Amino acid sequence: MGRSFASRVSHPRLKWVVLVFWLVLAGVCTPLAAGLLDQQDNEISSWLPGDAESTLALEQQIALGSDPDVVPAVVVYERTDGLTPADVEAIQDDIAAFGSTEGLDGDVVGPIPSEDGQAAEVIVPIDAGPDGWEAIAPIVDDLRAEASDGPDGLDTWVAGPAGNAADSSEAFSGLDTTLLFAALGVVILILLVTYRSPILWILPIFSAVIALQCSQALIYLLARYADLTVNAQSASILTVLVVGAGTDYALLLVARYREELRLHADRHEAMTEAVHRAGPAVLASGGTVVLGMLCLLAADMNSTRGLGPVAAIGIAVTLVVLMTLLPALLVICGRWVFWPVRPTLGSAEPSASGFWARIGARIQPRPRVVWVGTSAVLLVACLGLFALNAKGLTQADSFRGTPESVEGDAVAVEHFPAAAGNPVHVLTTADDADEVAAAVAANDGIADVAEPQVVGDEAIIEAELADPADSDAAYDTIRSLRVELDDVGDGQALVGGNTAINLDVQTASQRDNRVIIPLVMLVVLLVLGVLLRAVVAPLVLVATVVLSFGAALGISALIFDWTIDVSATDSSFPLFVFVFLVALGIDYNIFLMTRVREEAYDHGTRRAALIALAATGGVITSAGLVLAATFAVLGTLPLTFLTQLGIAVALGVLLDTLVVRSVLVTALNLDVGRWMWWPSRLAQRRDEPGYSRHPGADGTRVPTPRSDRDAAQDVRPGS
Repeated sequence: MGRSFASRVSHPRLKWVVLVFWLVLAGVCTPLAAGLLDQQDNEISSWLPGDAESTLALEQQIALGSDPDVVPAVVVYERTDGLTPADVEAIQDDIAAFGSTEGLDGDVVGPIPSEDGQAAEVIVPIDAGPDGWEAIAPIVDDLRAEASDGPDGLDTWVAGPAGNAADSSEAFSGLDTTLLFAALGVVILILLVTYRSPILWILPIFSAVIALQCSQALIYLLARYADLTVNAQSASILTVLVVGAGTDYALLLVARYREELRLHADRHEAMTEAVHRAGPAVLASGGTVVLGMLCLLAADMNSTRGLGPVAAIGIAVTLVVLMTLLPALLVICGRWVFWPVRPTLGSAEPSASGFWARIGARIQPRPRVVWVGTSAVLLVACLGLFALNAKGLTQADSFRGTPESVEGDAVAVEHFPAAAGNPVHVLTTADDADEVAAAVAANDGIADVAEPQVVGDEAIIEAELADPADSDAAYDTIRSLRVELDDVGDGQALVGGNTAINLDVQTASQRDNRVIIPLVMLVVLLVLGVLLRAVVAPLVLVATVVLSFGAALGISALIFDWTIDVSATDSSFPLFVFVFLVALGIDYNIFLMTRVREEAYDHGTRRAALIALAATGGVITSAGLVLAATFAVLGTLPLTFLTQLGIAVALGVLLDTLVVRSVLVTALNLDVGRWMWWPSRLAQRRDEPGYSRHPGADGTRVPTPRSDRDAAQDVRPGS
């Protein structure tokens, strides 16, 4: 980063302008950020693949006047020793009460008795409207209150799609606030341990909160006026991403500033040098994340595609805040903010003989043995990928615990056709309606077919599946129906409904995995190539991060099975983990390798690797712990997908921080040496001036940290 910019944000007078600017902007943004919740789009269409058959069927239903926002609630009644006349009377009373429920759209159907006489169902159509599940939740609460009072021994549940939506809404309720305070709590704790200062942690946290407020406000404006799609999932991930990544960038800047304070008497000069030296690494790291997130725009899944710009905006705003507001705050406060251990001019740099310097000294004698052994261990961990079942979560597995809707669905399956309340919708022409209905009825996976509903030249056929709506057998039925109906009538029939939607979501997610993962790898490779001005180093770094991703995913698959007792994952799970781990995990390699390159001009690549590990080891470890902890907060949520995402990303970040960056990459630098920078001029230097033949006092070759070098070495070619 240019010195002119670096000097401005730490200027004795301009620092106050920077502070006032962000305080005023934060005041303007706070009410806008609060409105983001109202702009969330949780309608079904905001989650679906745009051009899938089930989505086209949904759009055609809308055109025919059928309201896709009408979601059925299935009220299940059960008495295991058989329903009594008093039970039937109570059910009839409930039906009368349901009929006057606000938000009802259509007639209440039922009671439908089961063949064994132990249960009955009532189907209540609910209009979700434009607010999606948020509108469903209070209506379902009313239904549950009405259905809860009955004769002793009669059990009731409100289940079906509306019950599931209401329980999902409850799981997301207050999520943003819960995540924010939980993430801030763990970050503050880690910063207190890292800085060992009761004051310093306030500045990074304050900056991260300002970044979150500003990014939420900008996203709110884009959602309201530019049709940016934001749903509950992307809003939740935004909170974790901004707090975690923002604190990471703050850690790197503060660490470099503290290092420069030992070399400069004037704190403004120290900050100018810190921003100048650390800025390119921070910008490259943030830029990699932004570009990686924008790759999600290539997704078929609307929910995945919508997350891309939301996350990219969050990181971009965070970069601007952290590279302007935080430097201004630090120089305003002065050295006392580091109390009780204030860095003074000429004081010793503790990293020179710290933990990571000793790790580097242990790796140095046999680097090839170290990187081969480490890679082998990570490859063994990758074997857990064979246990990963990324074919989608059933409705029951989507929740941690067993909400009422899941219990009710399980009871309904025992007594009724397996997919009651989850019909298949087949859309065709009026001329082909009877022929298509007959073909649907002939399918072995269909239990019942209603009369076609003809609207003008089009028709809708509603069919009932013979198997549970989210089972493999039901998905096979949808696939076979689509093949069979290609040869019926004009062959233009569309198969939709909840089961078809879930199947298309899985198909689209698998396609997104195949397309976006290589795209993100290419983007990261190009960014590293430009930053490091080399070919070999970027290829090596991407390979190590991919290896770390595979190991994290493999270990996570085993953890899911052992701890939360769910072996399956959402179809989009590998993609989300990959994007976050590669885009964020590469940060630590960027922090390390930019320092290696900087030091290589004075000391050669091998000694530079040891100096960089010693100098950045502590801050990168702290940054990794912060990011891992913030994503681990997702693991406390009642939703399986977010829990699994939090566990996998946290594990992957820890692997990147403690194993890949510190051990594997350092060993590769020591073994490959100057060829890491091929084809740049650094690779042509045959001398390795810093790789001393003289051992230290303990018999190892000890790197010399920057704080002990002559001031003239501050100016380097190409820096």
